[in-house]
Amino acid sequence: MLGVSVWGLALGQALLITGNILLVSVTALIGQQLAPNLSLATLPVATQFLGLMGVILPAALLMRTVGRKKGFFIGNLIGIIGAFTAFYALQQTNFVLFCCATLLLGMAIGVGQQYRFAAIENAPNDKTPQAISLIMGAGVIAAILGPNMAIWAEFIVPDTQYLGAFAALLVLYIATTILILMLPLRQPTQEEQTGTPRSYKTLLKQPNLLAAITSGVIGYTVMTLVMTATPLAMHGHGFHFGHTATVIQWHVLGMFAPSFFTGKFIQKYGTTKVIQAGCLLLLICVVLNQFGSGYWYFWTALIFLGIGWNFTFIGATALLTKTYQPADKAKVQGLNDFLVFTGATIGSVLAGYWQNLFGWEILNLLMIPFILAAMLSVWLSARKSLPVITTETT
Repeated sequence: MLGVSVWGLALGQALLITGNILLVSVTALIGQQLAPNLSLATLPVATQFLGLMGVILPAALLMRTVGRKKGFFIGNLIGIIGAFTAFYALQQTNFVLFCCATLLLGMAIGVGQQYRFAAIENAPNDKTPQAISLIMGAGVIAAILGPNMAIWAEFIVPDTQYLGAFAALLVLYIATTILILMLPLRQPTQEEQTGTPRSYKTLLKQPNLLAAITSGVIGYTVMTLVMTATPLAMHGHGFHFGHTATVIQWHVLGMFAPSFFTGKFIQKYGTTKVIQAGCLLLLICVVLNQFGSGYWYFWTALIFLGIGWNFTFIGATALLTKTYQPADKAKVQGLNDFLVFTGATIGSVLAGYWQNLFGWEILNLLMIPFILAAMLSVWLSARKSLPVITTETT
């Protein structure tokens, strides 16, 4: 059994991802409304990822010092402030302030990335893939609620489009804060808090660690770039917001619904094959986007994008857990997520620029070399077959 803490973390993750998907559905479109020119339309998305990227390492070290519960409380508090600031900025049609708000929201999302690691700590050692899968599978709730909340809240405040979305986001962060305060989360061990971590140079000599980071970074970056550009591409082809929100909803279902099976796939076939399968699905997505710009092309390609990300990200996370000792945990987790979300930040910055400069088809083709590089890194790691350091017992 996974226990009440893991299930509670999964519910908290569901609430947070609901807010994240709500942001994905509206942020680029709000940027398009408020930005001084179209090339800056995805800047609020980029500042969100900058906030996420900037907080990743401090969040991992904070959790090591004060524990998961206090760390998550601080993250949710930042989210509450960010949602309120975004509400006010949109009300005042202030683009700069809106970017500041998404920066704060990105910081809250960055702290929330530690949920999957907290689930690993609070699950039996032989249930690590299932714990990761449950946490990620909670996104199915988000896939249903997030876009529907965006549609429902689009004009809930008269005369100000999308304003209601941030009122809904505020409620989600408050609910998550209450939930986290109620959970009996495991405290850091003395070895985790006082042990001496190995140097980055020593850690990065492990082929499995390099493969986990490389595939995680590239998988997340490709997914973010294509996903962020999709609302702009669909808008440019005349689709209304409801169509775009539905495509994003099915994409998110593709991202999280397979999670209920991904852990079992990892146990049966191994992390290498699961990551490679994810990369193949990402390739199918970018190839499909060459054949047309109709609704069903967007819909189908985005589902493949979501499933490909799921296999790549969960596989990379499972592989990562085999590369550190207790004293290394915060350092490795922080480094991994910092690099993953640095890539995602770059992807979100490039999305609007490349969409305007190259167009939808070329933007997708540019993803192919990166996906192939991720496949190569995992293949080389598997060939070397060096012994790895198992994760600590809980």
